[in-house]
Amino acid sequence: MIAIVPSATLLGVEGAPVAVEVHVSKGLPGFTIVGLPDASCRESRDRVRAALLSSGLAWPLKRVTVNLAPSSVRKAGGGLDLPIAVGLLVASEELTAEAVAGCAFVGELGLDGSIRRVPGIVPLVAALTARVVVVPPDCFAEASVVGGHKVRVAGTLTELLAALRGSGPWPGPPDPPAPRPAPVAGLPDLADVRGQAVGRVAVEVAAAGGHHLLFSGPPGAGKTMLASRLPGLLPPLEGDDALTATRVHSAAAVTLPPGGLVVRPPFRAPHHGASAVALIGGGTGTMRPGEISLSHGGVLFLDEMCEFPSAVLDALRQPLEEGVVRVCRARATVTFPARFLLVGATNPCPCGEGGAGTACRCPPAARQRYNRRLSGPLLDRFDLRVVVSRPDAAAVLGGPPGEGSQAVAARVLAARALARERGARCNAELPAAALDALVPLAPEAARVLEHRLRAGLLSARGVHRIRRVARTIADLGGHAGPVAEEHVCLALSLRAELAPAEAAA
Repeated sequence: MIAIVPSATLLGVEGAPVAVEVHVSKGLPGFTIVGLPDASCRESRDRVRAALLSSGLAWPLKRVTVNLAPSSVRKAGGGLDLPIAVGLLVASEELTAEAVAGCAFVGELGLDGSIRRVPGIVPLVAALTARVVVVPPDCFAEASVVGGHKVRVAGTLTELLAALRGSGPWPGPPDPPAPRPAPVAGLPDLADVRGQAVGRVAVEVAAAGGHHLLFSGPPGAGKTMLASRLPGLLPPLEGDDALTATRVHSAAAVTLPPGGLVVRPPFRAPHHGASAVALIGGGTGTMRPGEISLSHGGVLFLDEMCEFPSAVLDALRQPLEEGVVRVCRARATVTFPARFLLVGATNPCPCGEGGAGTACRCPPAARQRYNRRLSGPLLDRFDLRVVVSRPDAAAVLGGPPGEGSQAVAARVLAARALARERGARCNAELPAAALDALVPLAPEAARVLEHRLRAGLLSARGVHRIRRVARTIADLGGHAGPVAEEHVCLALSLRAELAPAEAAA
């Protein structure tokens, strides 16, 4: 007898539907899985057998063949354990085909018959067309985020069989987790930053316009402190951005918030020893999203940026332009979302004291090697490049607190609303072909940019980025007309030419 049970497998951050076909026939007892399974799928034979025996069910002493269709898609993970077990029960006439009609199953089986959670439940459920989807209890909140399905849960094979046979009720969804105690302090507040007026402006402009930001300065200048305040200035994720971020975090097995939907912009800060695969995504067996995809809709902070390998940093250039990253392997090509705000922080030289008013201890060759980590094309993709120095002692010890994150976030939200009226989520995403219509320049501002372009101080891409930054500055100031000269000049001042080696020499 043949049974067909719908399920899904994970490809990157997308789910691919899989039809689990189980055939039970006479012949020498055996169990074969075909359809391009990986090692974890092939091991499901032993997990399914032990789970059935532990649940008081008989293992058929017949020839069992399991086909995972389509056979051109590689199957990975233990999420196909449950549909294989259900298909085997239907094919061996322990269950009727009508009992599972219209149902899809996703879950891993324990040797004791328990049904366990699997990573990527959001994209897996989204790939299914069945009316009812049965998932482990721990996955109920994630599966409910997708919508369009009736989500059922079952903690064990025994509970599932009783519900399918009609001899017992479907287990109810798990109780929502108890509310966590409110944290003593929320997100870091911008009011804590003192003595860094230029850095505060740069952070506000970056948040309002989605502009990539690079800080350069000695240790202790406040680069990390400023960057960590950015998530508190960004508006919550909505619509497709929230669903995409949730799908990515689910596929990467990152713990989701209690409601199941990621609404707070993520903040990722990988160590400078991260490999290209860890940052960009990919892998050999399973294609996993990298840090740039996990920061989709939020902030990717690269501290000590010059300590990252040059090849890893240059791999960011294409995602920064397109908002996606395409990972190509011999077996598959996967596209990961990667629309993030990049914030980098670097010292002017290996010892960190170059350009800080003190003697630099680094030889010229070491400074040159250090600064060559940031290639020209990568630097050109930073809309804002700000040199910060250590704040004055009086401002740190006795100065008044700066403006708080709540007031700045309100201006950021208003600026983003103006960008949406122009057809973009933020000004950094305004298309270059529409800048003349969306970002008109006053005559004086146009002359300033023309002079910089003719002098070779700006590339064509740099001119477009300056215009977008100037538009953001004008929006934050409530200026609705053409971009004025003062806005362009401030945008140019926030795009410093980083040449710490020469300065330190």
